[in-house]
Amino acid sequence: MPCGQPDSGAAPARYVLGVDVGSTVVKCHVYDRAAAVRGSSSRKVESLYPHPGWVELDPEVLWSQFIGVIKDSVQAAGLHMRQIAGLGISTQRGTFITWHKKTGKPFHNFISWQDLRSAELVSSWNKSLLLKVIHVIFTVLHFLTGNDRYLAPSFLTFSTHQTSMKLSWVFKNIHEAEEAAKKNNCCFGTIDTWLLYRLTKGSVYATDYSNASSTGIFEPFMKCWSPTLCNLLSIPMSIYPPVKDTSFNFGSTDSEIFGVPIPIMAVVADQQSAMFGECCFHPGDVKLTMGTGGFWNVNTGDHLFASRGSLYPLIGWKIGEEVVYLTEGSISDIGTAIKWAQDIELFTNVDETAEMAKSIADCQGVCFIPCLQVSRDDPYLCASFMGLNPSTNRNHLVRAILESVAFRNKLLYDIIVKKVHIPLRTIRADGGVSNNSFVMQMTSDLINKKIEKPANADMSSLGAAFLAGLASGFWTDKEQLKKLRQIEAVFEPQKDSEEYRPAMDAWLQAMKHSPHW
Repeated sequence: MPCGQPDSGAAPARYVLGVDVGSTVVKCHVYDRAAAVRGSSSRKVESLYPHPGWVELDPEVLWSQFIGVIKDSVQAAGLHMRQIAGLGISTQRGTFITWHKKTGKPFHNFISWQDLRSAELVSSWNKSLLLKVIHVIFTVLHFLTGNDRYLAPSFLTFSTHQTSMKLSWVFKNIHEAEEAAKKNNCCFGTIDTWLLYRLTKGSVYATDYSNASSTGIFEPFMKCWSPTLCNLLSIPMSIYPPVKDTSFNFGSTDSEIFGVPIPIMAVVADQQSAMFGECCFHPGDVKLTMGTGGFWNVNTGDHLFASRGSLYPLIGWKIGEEVVYLTEGSISDIGTAIKWAQDIELFTNVDETAEMAKSIADCQGVCFIPCLQVSRDDPYLCASFMGLNPSTNRNHLVRAILESVAFRNKLLYDIIVKKVHIPLRTIRADGGVSNNSFVMQMTSDLINKKIEKPANADMSSLGAAFLAGLASGFWTDKEQLKKLRQIEAVFEPQKDSEEYRPAMDAWLQAMKHSPHW
């Protein structure tokens, strides 16, 4: 019988699905009660580049890929759709679309979080007198009240990664969206919202707290869409979806899609989902994801830290009355730099890179400078190698790229230790680059901390499944989830971090010179 068709003899619902719509791949895993993967499927995300700096996704292609991986993974597991107890959806953050409320027709493609079309708008706002006035007003309010909700606006700066500026660009440049918004007929949605809308044939229009807080338009202290920011950027408040719990019964998929309705029991942003999948449930737990980019997340419990510079507050998840906050710092060009090195044939298989790096004592002075440094957001910076000489070979270039990952991990870790006043507990790594033993060991040495790596690096899929499983009663509580964790490797410090000092100092010097290029 074909996968997805009703089957009166099928076994009871004993499996959950975790789908992760990432920046490069859409993945679906079928999990049993032991959290073992019974079937999987993945498809490459096809990004579009219609103009220099623009990055888009075709909504119909993404929809086809999403449905395809679900069907293929269930089939690979040898199961029928009616055996699925629930679906959890993890999505890349900040990628959004707008569409007409009555027709469901999009006004444009998905605009990716990587898109730079708002660069000029960002630059203009960050230099504006109005923004300086806002800084002064909120600095005074924070001084007078001591309330941390006024701290973040006191040093507000815009970046191209934020949804807010790109959404402002939409209403300035896409007339149909602007007109629809005036008549309350425009819907805004990140990928999770749009998938919910499509899966339920338009009957569910919602997002969750983790996705909302990742847009930069949502006020995490007040837990609502920010009227102040929307007024500032002339974005109508009517466009936003209701915000629901992360682990929540959002309704069921239309039965025509998979043959039977499947309960949608969780939607969650990918980094928060990975945090949940790693079982970082306690204040001080740390998750390090190294994929397309790098993300350090610290569980700050019920306390929302407003911090300057490289760290920013997020809502991790909301389950009933429980709201868990995170502090996050990010670094760019981790997986993308390694993929680029593969594309220009520095190596054939990514698994080779750790051994290539270990085969030489050092980089012989070669430094790799990524596009975006840890402390700034300049869309015009470009990557570069420095210190090349006649004896430089592929191994030196590959090692330089991998060292830059570990060095940036060290910089961001030091910022976290300085600014997050919570004792840090376990550090757990995931993402494709966590499979690289050279990066993992060097990071452990530099920060002088033990780092755990799970058996399954696809933590965003697992986190979405865990959240869906809790909502559906498939799993009972977080204590049960902790027992399902499987650790593949533990990296403990083997070298004194001072041994890396000459190489890191040279790299920092190269970083200082790079902005002038």
